[in-house]
Amino acid sequence: MVPTYPYLGNETKCIETPITFPPQHQDVQPGLEYLMNPVPISDNTEYKSSEKLKGKIAIITGGDSGIGRAVAIGFAKEGADTAIVFTPRERQDAELTGKAVEFYGQHALLVEGDLRQPDFSEKIVEEVLERFGKIDILVLNQGVQFPQKSISDISDEQLENTYRTNIFPNFYMTKAALPYLKPGSSIISTASVTAYAGEPLLVDYSSTKGAIVSFTRSLALQLVSKGIRVNAVAPGPIWTPLIVSSFSDEYVKTFGLDTPMKRAGQPFELAPTYIYLASDDSSFVTGQVLHVNGGTMTET
Repeated sequence: MVPTYPYLGNETKCIETPITFPPQHQDVQPGLEYLMNPVPISDNTEYKSSEKLKGKIAIITGGDSGIGRAVAIGFAKEGADTAIVFTPRERQDAELTGKAVEFYGQHALLVEGDLRQPDFSEKIVEEVLERFGKIDILVLNQGVQFPQKSISDISDEQLENTYRTNIFPNFYMTKAALPYLKPGSSIISTASVTAYAGEPLLVDYSSTKGAIVSFTRSLALQLVSKGIRVNAVAPGPIWTPLIVSSFSDEYVKTFGLDTPMKRAGQPFELAPTYIYLASDDSSFVTGQVLHVNGGTMTET
């Protein structure tokens, strides 16, 4: 038996809701950062570097904008050269990220292609080895999301695209880079708070992020004997091109307001977490997911 409770009536309340961002929407994924208003903040100009990644070489998928751009800039400040992986549509954003890396005295290699194709990961590794001679850090940050109100509205094409973009490249890139990763290397994936809290509009996306969490834990156990650490970061709502190309302009108006901090995060606020996981500061940390989400409590 399922108990039922009759409602006694309805009550109407007038609630004043802050607008967090100007209404906006981009029709095509991946979104473009240079078209956003305001442009996400990727560089914390008050950050003080201490050469934690001096001489390191990093590959960042989805490194052209959003979290990836902030990580590339943070890595550059700490002394790392970076390969920035992006799709053809994102070239202008990627070039801006490359210039930001070079501004801080490091080298940026731009690699354009489709991570859904297994052979492309091998091409990335080949180009990085040819340019820099080694690989120390792998940041697996690519992703798409397509909100749907019902699971019935998720087409086979959408389901396959979401999985092929969000989780398959983690396998492809790791397999391609692994022969060249030495003890002390670090693999970092971008998961999501939705892997833990769920999100009714993003059933396929959140399930890929759950897969990334399991990928991280299992791969960490597999590679620990090789001295390679594997971790992930689970962001909450962050102001990136993914948001304006996923959700309606009405949704964007209050984006981030449902966090305990009552705001969205900016990409630069995640960069130190990736720096920590990439550096020797986290030498005793593997198989973990770090949560940067504005105060949402999760069970890990």
